[in-house]
Amino acid sequence: MDTVIAQVKSVLISTPKHWQILVDSYPGDQLRQAPAPNEWSALGCLQHLIDAERNVFPARLQAFLSGQDFPVFNPARERAKPAAADPVDMAAEFEQLRSESLAILNRVKPEDLSRTAQHPQYGLVPLEQVLQEWAAHDLNHTVQAVRALMQPYIQGSGPWRPLFKDHDVEVSQGHGSA
Repeated sequence: MDTVIAQVKSVLISTPKHWQILVDSYPGDQLRQAPAPNEWSALGCLQHLIDAERNVFPARLQAFLSGQDFPVFNPARERAKPAAADPVDMAAEFEQLRSESLAILNRVKPEDLSRTAQHPQYGLVPLEQVLQEWAAHDLNHTVQAVRALMQPYIQGSGPWRPLFKDHDVEVSQGHGSA
């Protein structure tokens, strides 16, 4: 079971590094470009990770460690600020918040993984599943951000565009075919 904690930590430690590379590598306007209407830009994904890091995962860990239940997180209601902030500052804020969260996670022991808490939407859940969800959440929104960043390159790839159909927003949303 200690492997679960170590694997989750590996993901959680690496995510801020991935975001630092992204904000250092892409211009702000590309980071702010949503791939399609009603989809998040890369910075929208980063803002969501910041909001979740501020309001969700550390609170859930604290709840488990203190034997309490926890509320549902609504990203639309809990967004702290718009994703128009400076990308470098956002990445730094995320890294700082994640560092604080990892300090809490370091208190989790293998025997804590079976602790349960009540989630209003999903019922009784064990800490192990919440940790797995946290890692998956990080990876999901990092992939979502990279997918947003891919769009101009996919659109400009000419005859190779069909190779990217799984990530081409226009194809996946039925706005044409490659």
